[in-house]
Amino acid sequence: MHSNHLLLEEPIRMASILEPSKANFFPAMTKIVGTLGPKSRSVETISACLKAGMSVARFDFSWGDSEYHQETLENLKASIKATKKLCAVMLDTVGAELQVVNKCETPISLKEDAIVTLTPHQGQAASDEVLPINFGGLAKAVKKGDTIFVGQYLFTGSETTSVWLEVDQVNGDDVVCVVKNSATLAGSLFTLHASQVHIDMPTLTDKDKEVISTWGVKNKIDFISLSYTRHAEDVREAREFLSKLGDLSQTQILAKIENVEGLTHFDEILKEADGIILSRGNLGIDLPPEKVFLFQKAAVHKCNMAGKPAVVTRVVDSMTDNLRPTRAEATDVANAVLDGTDAILLGAETLRGLYPVETISTVGKICAEAGKVFNQDLYFKKTVKFVGEPMTHLEAIASSAVRAAIKVKASVIICFTSSGRAARLIAKYRPTMPVLSVVIPRLKTNQLKWSFSGAFEARQSLIVRGLFPMLADPRHPAESNNATNESVLKVALDHGKASGVIKSHDRVVVCQKVGDASVVKIIELED
Repeated sequence: MHSNHLLLEEPIRMASILEPSKANFFPAMTKIVGTLGPKSRSVETISACLKAGMSVARFDFSWGDSEYHQETLENLKASIKATKKLCAVMLDTVGAELQVVNKCETPISLKEDAIVTLTPHQGQAASDEVLPINFGGLAKAVKKGDTIFVGQYLFTGSETTSVWLEVDQVNGDDVVCVVKNSATLAGSLFTLHASQVHIDMPTLTDKDKEVISTWGVKNKIDFISLSYTRHAEDVREAREFLSKLGDLSQTQILAKIENVEGLTHFDEILKEADGIILSRGNLGIDLPPEKVFLFQKAAVHKCNMAGKPAVVTRVVDSMTDNLRPTRAEATDVANAVLDGTDAILLGAETLRGLYPVETISTVGKICAEAGKVFNQDLYFKKTVKFVGEPMTHLEAIASSAVRAAIKVKASVIICFTSSGRAARLIAKYRPTMPVLSVVIPRLKTNQLKWSFSGAFEARQSLIVRGLFPMLADPRHPAESNNATNESVLKVALDHGKASGVIKSHDRVVVCQKVGDASVVKIIELED
């Protein structure tokens, strides 16, 4: 990993720091994934989230049933119609998650140095002496001195609402622990994380499979966030499962890296997955705090070079309860952007936070400011060097389009694509201007009915940095004669003008197929 991976563009003028941020149609090149839940499921709130910059909606199945999530999704569809803003849907699986079963939902107060027993016997009531858990093999997995962390379903790391336990002894199926800090566990769901311990549970559980084959199929989900991915085989198994579910064969799998086991096999997992989610909440428990940033930088760099989206979680925890992030959090978001992150994932902040819309808006503004000083020149050279020679035909076209756009100071790159691959390759080179990805639908048949492809491809680019998709009219195919291509181009240019990205006399770089050839052309707009 290069220590000087991404330096800031020089020089930054103090005057520019003091200027107020300008509003923009595309709030930021970096995308925002928002988790929808109790505080963010009304049509009004979701519409405001879309306007504030959310481009992917995440549905977390570690709580709530399918009916609850279906109601939220129907509200999302109504919001998309009302705001005319595309939004992708991500289903987050439960996976190998250890949970404390607190059926009574009464708060549990644990005192420092007290003894508490973790037991697989779920019939017992949770108390300050016994915590029933959903996994029978913990006693076999841990040993004396191991660390176990218990907190709300999304670890806040706050020492008053989460607790560190140290394993004192294993007694049959029970694990007897010493409480390391006083805390009160409140709510219905607490998650358990045993630091650097292999948990022998399947990555895709039976419950996950049921949710995917019912709720997922019904709603043609765009992404699956595969929780607790530990091996490349986990991704292959999930892909094989999806391939049998009709439309979901197109669903992309984002491997969620949450522990040291996933880190160890990171390179193989990256090869198999469509993108990576760095779950910093759990990783911050599995890794010493001083190592978390190293993993983030190395992992994001690898994703960038592979041209696969890197998503970072747990950025503005304090905004769950506050209107403003801490200075450290604001800097953290900006550094994630400068590292090359494609998207920021908000969990508790939008799910149960008091200010979901303000959080999305604030994170978007920080991302936009960081994007302005992203050192594109250094990044471009490193990517070209990494790809090496000879380049593939598509890679050469994509890098040439970005180089041309930067040299002529184009306001936008327009890319015609059917699979979305060409647009993603252009985005891989991180152009300084937005990429309008015009997805040309293709007509396909299963011998029973005709259908158009394109909607999946358009929505799936909503997690890639700098890509802004629009669906073209299927009556204008991408690879036909020049005249129709010009008419599709006119629609794209009009869209760019309406959104304020393109003005008269601007230059625009267009990447398209004409016959068998791929063409990059520069057009200068008149009045």
